[in-house]
Amino acid sequence: MTQLAFSGVGVSFGAVTVFSDVTFTVGAGERWGVIGRNGTGKTTLFRLLTGDLAPSRGSITRQAGLRVSLLEQHRDYGTAATVWEAAAGELGELLALEQSLIEQAAALGADPSPAALERYGRDLERFEREGGYAVTSRIDAVLHGLGFDPQAARITPVGALSGGERGRLGLVRQLVSTADVLLLDEPTNHLDLDTTRWLEEHLRDIDRTVLLVSHDRAFLASTVDHVLHFEGGTATPYDGSYAHFVAQRAERRLTQQRAFDQQQRKIAAESDYIARNIAGQNSRQAKGRRKRLERLPRLSPPIQDEDALALRFDSGQRGGDVVVSAKDVRVAIGERRLIDGFTGVLRRGDILGLVGPNGAGKTTLLKALFGHHPVAGGELRLGASIDAGWYRQDLSQVPLDRAIYDAIADLRPQWERRLVQGHLGRFGFSGDDVQRRAGVLSGGERARVALAMLMLSRHNLLVLDEPTNHLDVESIEVLEDALERYAGTVILVSHDRELLRALTTRVWILHDGRVTDYEGGFADWEVASAERAHAAAVRAVEEEALRRVHERQKVNRPAKVTGADRRREARAAERALEEAESRVTSLEARVAEVTKALEDPDLYTSPEGLSRSQRLGSELDGLKRELDAALVAWADASASVERLSSAGR
Repeated sequence: MTQLAFSGVGVSFGAVTVFSDVTFTVGAGERWGVIGRNGTGKTTLFRLLTGDLAPSRGSITRQAGLRVSLLEQHRDYGTAATVWEAAAGELGELLALEQSLIEQAAALGADPSPAALERYGRDLERFEREGGYAVTSRIDAVLHGLGFDPQAARITPVGALSGGERGRLGLVRQLVSTADVLLLDEPTNHLDLDTTRWLEEHLRDIDRTVLLVSHDRAFLASTVDHVLHFEGGTATPYDGSYAHFVAQRAERRLTQQRAFDQQQRKIAAESDYIARNIAGQNSRQAKGRRKRLERLPRLSPPIQDEDALALRFDSGQRGGDVVVSAKDVRVAIGERRLIDGFTGVLRRGDILGLVGPNGAGKTTLLKALFGHHPVAGGELRLGASIDAGWYRQDLSQVPLDRAIYDAIADLRPQWERRLVQGHLGRFGFSGDDVQRRAGVLSGGERARVALAMLMLSRHNLLVLDEPTNHLDVESIEVLEDALERYAGTVILVSHDRELLRALTTRVWILHDGRVTDYEGGFADWEVASAERAHAAAVRAVEEEALRRVHERQKVNRPAKVTGADRRREARAAERALEEAESRVTSLEARVAEVTKALEDPDLYTSPEGLSRSQRLGSELDGLKRELDAALVAWADASASVERLSSAGR
């Protein structure tokens, strides 16, 4: 069923055209990824979908009664006092109805009039129809999935939340709403790896239509089944996953390039003929060809990824082999200990992925490395001849009170004006744009200025704290290529799994106050993490099964059996039960032994350990199958003993 249909839609503001000739349809339950460079019209599209903006041309058709909900980058929670109330959003009315039903039920004892009964029945029917009984558990589940404590949320004021927490709360509010179509604008910006994975699973499981703007390629690959790509003043729809979109886009650009090249060859041949014959005996034919050539619609060359940014990092001086050294490092904020007992070394040429949940201490560790935060214990220092550049997550390295031209000119005072403007042009700033103050720029524009400044630094260590937060997909791909070519050392703090998978050669994982130093890339670490999660899941299942076994063992005590035949049969059944119990105990011990080995963080700190974890994981699967069979045998033997005991009473 079609819910939304765009036909030839265009939007202009005065003489400025945002996009034109956009045509696509959205069916119920589809998941669309909306991508494109910053400023190409993605947010304008969402305003069209909510009805806040009318198209300048073309038409938009909506299914009758369609409810559309927008999660914006800047969230407003109205009069909600607590986190839980803000999360409930539109469902607050349903919760108020639940409280009213409780009060009405209590009042019916004193006033069982037909009017009171009719009102109670009407409200109860509405409460059931709108799913009122599941509302509280639904809100709690989404709160928990996105990193909130549902019980604490009932008393925590909204005003006590940080900016990142407010962003996650807005996402909770969006997901628990009853809208038919969810419009999500950069939903992963404030999520760590675990909450991003939870969101992926949640979006795959819900039956509502989703349109999401995102720069997270791994997130897009995991969730969307259609892509709308803004490029070249319009938007092109693609059927299929994000991976299919990448392949189809490449084929489309190749076809466009071939058509453009063919037309250029034709134009060159016609122009040559006209030049040679315009004044000769074939003048009439030449003039005719000139008129046809003037009327020929010109094809544009396809837009290439390199048009997004022109980025390259030079490493300057070589620097020492040891870039960062940590010995028994302890980092704390007040009484709260973030990291304790960390020892590790980062060597020249490494690309380190620094990962962990929000609040684990990643940015604080970077501040300690640069001397902006005291180390509570141990030693943390940069190596000899290390010149470090820091791309901060809050973009505070960009001077907000200066024009962006001056920010670059200050770094290169010997440059002529044309060189400064040329450098800014590589990052999408031209003409009068270079005189804009950085304080009025968007997040994406400030990110490009920060990269333009960093490119001039020639540092041999780049520390990048969430560099993809404000960049579009094309710019992230350019950044990835630039870092891959960079000859220096990189510390990369990011939740962008595709970027981490493509670049990292080493990973430091912050968790529970400690740092695991993994000698391998992030992709290998993901495999190791999956093995640990698998081991934990198997152990949980087996613990539950064994708990039931042990409870049955307490109550299944054989009674005395009379009669020689029954006594012999009972002894045989008891021996079978003892053997089955022994088998279960033996397998249980081995499962515990393998699980303990898989839960050891040190196992995952090297490729050799990862290989061993995979072997142990396979063994654990085999043990689980054997233990399941042993439990069945034990249950059968236990039932036989119980049957014989009952018969002998």
